[in-house]
Amino acid sequence: MIKRFISSLYLSNRFFIVLGVLGVLFLCTYFFATLFVLVKTIFNIMVLLVVVDFVLLYGFRNAMNARRAAAEKLSNGDYNPFTIYLGNAYPFPVYVKVYDELPMQFQMRDHYFKKELNARSESKIHYQLKPLKRGNYNFGALNVYVHTLLGLVVRRYKLDNDLNLPVYPSFIQMRKYEFLAIHNRLQMAGIKKIRRIGNNTEFEQIKEYVQGDDYRTVNWKATARKGSLMVNQYQDERSQNIYCVIDKGRMMKMPFEKLSLLDYSINAALALSNIAIRKSDKAGIITFNENKIQFLKAESRNSQMMRIADMLHQQKTRYLESNYEALYIQMRHLLNQRSLCLLFTNFESLSSMQRNLKSMVSIARFHTLVVVFFENTEIRTLLDTPAKTSEEIYIKTIAEKFAFEKKQIVLELQKHGIYTILTTPQNLTVNTINKYLELKARGLV
Repeated sequence: MIKRFISSLYLSNRFFIVLGVLGVLFLCTYFFATLFVLVKTIFNIMVLLVVVDFVLLYGFRNAMNARRAAAEKLSNGDYNPFTIYLGNAYPFPVYVKVYDELPMQFQMRDHYFKKELNARSESKIHYQLKPLKRGNYNFGALNVYVHTLLGLVVRRYKLDNDLNLPVYPSFIQMRKYEFLAIHNRLQMAGIKKIRRIGNNTEFEQIKEYVQGDDYRTVNWKATARKGSLMVNQYQDERSQNIYCVIDKGRMMKMPFEKLSLLDYSINAALALSNIAIRKSDKAGIITFNENKIQFLKAESRNSQMMRIADMLHQQKTRYLESNYEALYIQMRHLLNQRSLCLLFTNFESLSSMQRNLKSMVSIARFHTLVVVFFENTEIRTLLDTPAKTSEEIYIKTIAEKFAFEKKQIVLELQKHGIYTILTTPQNLTVNTINKYLELKARGLV
């Protein structure tokens, strides 16, 4: 009990400043004896104020409470809202400083808030946190340091509010694209509106013409009967299998704006799977590394997105090169229907791609394969910077070689009938959805 009491008691900076000033004044009394009575009086007043401040803070039990509120799970790579609820049961105003013990993944040790609370009142503190890794995040206690207007003594309330929150792939981004898809506003996020090509559509209904409808779909018989312009409405063929195949090898551990390429791929796969299900297709997931392949069969039932999110939540990169031959063998065994397979991977050189080209060509014989890999944004920044010295010219030449190899990879894959997406990490989701809609419109899904 005594130990707990002592650990909660602090003397403020104001206390030590006043004490230091009194110490200087006491020294001055050696030279000016008449000051001694005045300094002694001030000292006694200070002691009295400290006692009063102590009694005010410790004269009430459980006079301060606080709790942290957050969603049941956090969205990776997004700002997630948090709220701290504060309650002051003291019959006078107090000043508080709240230190929130954040998980070690954030690497933040100076996360605190200052607040003034009126007598017997409540207040809220709103803030946001942006996790950059998936996994479990353990939040510790809320440390509330309270002082009165005197500010000589500080009392600490350590309120046990331990919280364990899982960080999932970016469901905030997923909901954003889902909302736009429901309201046919995907173009607002950069998704292209692609004209249907060929006979990959099936009749859905007859409806009244609205501006923007294709005049070639006018139903003249229905128009004559109704007395107003009527058009046929078509929908894309449904129940196609869409698989996001995610490489968990060492190249996917590369960071971009503190988020790994694997996390960018997982976030894009989650958003694309949701759009595919909204388009009445079936979505599934395949992840692989050097010795293990995880498979989630493509389905379109309502619970499929939860299973996809749970599976993606657990994925981690490894420092070894992934086994594409084993991937091909498993896909031949697991996928018995032609599917659209979007392979999220990364190749930094033409030779690294050629080592796995045979396996990718074999996959493309049985499925529509799209290889999604990343531009090196650091190289792009280097190429856009003028070279001034001979060393900078040499470095820029090497950078141009690497950038040219990325284009060679695209041409080499296309030559073997493999579709490609070469994108920056921040545009990955938009470009992936665009490619899915393009292939679907062309009847290749």
